[in-house]
Amino acid sequence: MVMRVGVIGCGNISDIYLRNGSFFRDYRVTAVADLRPEAAKAQGEKYGVPAYGVDELLKRDDVDTVLNLTVPAAHAEVCLKAIEAGKHVHTEKPLATTLEDGRRIVAAARAKGVRVGAAPDTILGAGIQHARALIDAGRVGSIVTGTATVLGRGMEHWHPNPEFFFKPGAGPVLDMGPYYIAALVTLLGPVRTVSATGKIGRAQRLVTAEGPMKGKTIDVEVLTTVNGLLSFANGAEVVFMTSWDVWAHGQRPIELHGVNASLRVPDPNFFGGTIELAEGTNVWSEIATTDAVFGRINWPLKPAEQKVANYRGLGLADMGAAIREGRQHRTNGDFALHVLAVMLGLIESAEAHRPVGISESCDSPAPLGETEAASLI
Repeated sequence: MVMRVGVIGCGNISDIYLRNGSFFRDYRVTAVADLRPEAAKAQGEKYGVPAYGVDELLKRDDVDTVLNLTVPAAHAEVCLKAIEAGKHVHTEKPLATTLEDGRRIVAAARAKGVRVGAAPDTILGAGIQHARALIDAGRVGSIVTGTATVLGRGMEHWHPNPEFFFKPGAGPVLDMGPYYIAALVTLLGPVRTVSATGKIGRAQRLVTAEGPMKGKTIDVEVLTTVNGLLSFANGAEVVFMTSWDVWAHGQRPIELHGVNASLRVPDPNFFGGTIELAEGTNVWSEIATTDAVFGRINWPLKPAEQKVANYRGLGLADMGAAIREGRQHRTNGDFALHVLAVMLGLIESAEAHRPVGISESCDSPAPLGETEAASLI
C-alpha cells in the first residue's frame, strides 16, 4: 500500500520534498496545508495537489501520514496533533526543541501505534552509507578521534525570514547540528557524554537578504558558536565545532581517524559526495559516489552553485516501505530523540560549564545497500 502523505508547512524546504514526492515508490503527497492559506494554495497549484487548512488536513481519510515541515518551534505541537489524529508523522529536523517534547512525541506515537520519524534522512544517502560500509568492513579500524565542523556566516544574508534561526529552539547546533550528529551516530553508534563551550558572537544581526525583513535587525538569543567533544559508547572521541560567526575556513565536514586509516566523509547536508581514504599512508585516495542510487546529482540549486544529490523524502520512503514490510524504519523516533538529546546536551554543557551525560540511547540505523536503495524508487 502506498503511504498517503499530507504536508503541513509550505515554506522554503517544501519544494524539494514536493518535487521528490513522485520519485519514490512507497508514498504519494495527497494534500498540503499551511497556517498561511496563500502559501498552501501556491504550493498546491505548483505541484498539483489540493490545499487545505491544517485542522482540515488532519481529519482527511486520504492522509495517513503527516510530513511536518513547519518551523522548529512548531514541530512538537504539529507532531502531537497528527499522532492524536491517528496519523504516522515524519518531521523536518530537529524532532523537537526540548527533550521533554521529544520524549512526548515518541511516547505518544508508541501508545497510538503509529510511526514517528525525523530528518535528516541524508544519512541514507550514498556519501554516509558508503563511508559506513568502509568502517563496518574494518578498513578504517577502530575510530580513535576525529572532527566534525559546520562553520559559516549565518542565515541573515540569504534567508528571507531568518529571525527564528537566532531565537530559542534554533541556533547552529539545533539547525545544522542534526546533519552532523545523525551522521556520526550512523557511523559510530550512540554518544555517551558531551562537553562544550559556547558564546554569542554578535548580539545583533542585520538582515541583508531580499525579502520582508531586509534592513531589519535581529536580537540574538542563542549561542552562535559552540565547540564540543562527543564521547561515543564505542570509545571514539570526536570534536564538534559549529558556528555562525565564521567568514571563511578550510575545515572538512567530517574527518575520522582509525587505527588502520583516516576517512573524510562528504557534507552530510546532502546525499552524495566524494569520500576520501588514507589507508596505511598519508596519501588520500578518492571514492566517488555519483554512480550510486542516492549519490547521483539531481538538484540544481542556484545556477552559479554546485549541483548536488538531494533526495529529501528518502527517510519517508523508507518509513513507508518499513510499514509495508513490518520492520523498523531507519530514521525512527528513538534515533531522532538520541540526536536531539546530544544537541541539547551540547548546549546545556556550554551554558553550565560541565559535562553532560546522554541518557537517551539508540541503535545505529540498519545499513541501506544499493539493492534495497534501488527498490525505494
